[in-house]
Amino acid sequence: MELDLTPKLAKKLYGGDGGAYYAWCPNELPMLREGNIGAAKLVLEKNGFAMPRYSDSAKVAYVLQGSGVAGIVLPEKEEKVLPIKKGDAIALPFGVVTWWYNKEDTELVVLFLGDTSKAHKSGSFTDFFLTGSNGIFTGFSTEFLQDARAQKEHYNGMALNCEEAPLDVDIKDGGKVVVLNTKNLPLVGEVGLGADLVRLNGKAMCSPGFSCDSALQVTYIVRGSGRVQVVGVDGKRVLETTIKAGNLFIVPRFFVVSKIADPDGMDWFSIITTPNPVFTHLAGRTSVGRHCLQKCSRHLLVFLQMLSRSLAQRGRLRRSFFHHQTNEVWQFSLLLF
Repeated sequence: MELDLTPKLAKKLYGGDGGAYYAWCPNELPMLREGNIGAAKLVLEKNGFAMPRYSDSAKVAYVLQGSGVAGIVLPEKEEKVLPIKKGDAIALPFGVVTWWYNKEDTELVVLFLGDTSKAHKSGSFTDFFLTGSNGIFTGFSTEFLQDARAQKEHYNGMALNCEEAPLDVDIKDGGKVVVLNTKNLPLVGEVGLGADLVRLNGKAMCSPGFSCDSALQVTYIVRGSGRVQVVGVDGKRVLETTIKAGNLFIVPRFFVVSKIADPDGMDWFSIITTPNPVFTHLAGRTSVGRHCLQKCSRHLLVFLQMLSRSLAQRGRLRRSFFHHQTNEVWQFSLLLF
């Protein structure tokens, strides 16, 4: 049975005047169930209030748009009331109670990606509301919520703004990367997930790479559009398609993925199913492919290429592997010398 990695858009589950809740369904995106991953999105209009709830899953929340206030109660700890804005990543361990409020004219949009290995339904979040079903309401006055003012001191240790954090990668005319891990947000260790925000310039390429610690990568396109290719076992290309803002897709363990941005650029936010992700890139300035090839003699490289062709001609090397890996990935690495 072939894997269906086709990017999908979220579907509305419920909502009203105050906002709506959207989710990705594992029946339409089977890798959610396969990887025990849940994905959802909360949209709040002005004065929209998402009432207190807890979930059957640990999550990372990412603010896609707008600003507002989040209330977070960790097990056996006092409530934290955070000011949140676009670019904030918030770690939500198992058992946490949260509520969300938008006081601005712009919609507040929050993405949730998380681990459903302990959930009632694999691939889906189940929320339990403390105030009744589908707790999204509107029309709350400022006076009513004055006791829930955001406190800046509560922000530290609970969230990290990925658009303002120190860069882990900064390639001139290429792109920028911020990685969320236990060093800059220790609470993700309790969640068991890492994350990153990648911002590609127009026509830039994120070189082919994979997670070398057997982690899944769940990617949401935040802005822009582009193309993605995923190569699986035996060099078989399992996905080649266009991607745009709002799409979500999953890269299985050890599969190689590469993305190219359209002229206007492309940003994405990903979670990785380990709190301290490690990636290996097969091409590029810091790639393992480049590092290894530079230490090999030219004679050895020629020999390897001749051997690959010989095996392919004898039928001992699958054509797909030769085409996708040797002709594209290796050749791209050699051009970087």
